[in-house]
Amino acid sequence: QVQLVESGGGLVQAGGSLRLSCAASGRTFSSYATGWFRQAPGKEREFVAAMYWSAGTTYYADSVKGRFTISRDNAKNTVYLQMNSLKPEDTAVYYCAARAGPVYTDRRRYDSWGQGTQVTVSS
Repeated sequence: QVQLVESGGGLVQAGGSLRLSCAASGRTFSSYATGWFRQAPGKEREFVAAMYWSAGTTYYADSVKGRFTISRDNAKNTVYLQMNSLKPEDTAVYYCAARAGPVYTDRRRYDSWGQGTQVTVSS
């Protein structure tokens, strides 16, 4: 497993932007899939975006496509989630996750998780 630490959450008005970071320690992300999931109060944790680290291939939930961008910094062993045009319905705790192997959108496939960071979008 790899240890993950998220940062960058906060309070923003609708239409604003935030960038989340997820730093890994314990091993490098090469040959890993890294994902972002979110969980709103009373709802299940849902897939947001993911990247297969070595190839840079990216995947997005339909609800965030065109607004959110997942990216990586190899030197820092860090994955980012740039969130633009934020909406109140994006309010949730955002979690970074990782797994060895290909990308899945099913959260049950990931075995390393960060502690989560709160994102609140006001209307």
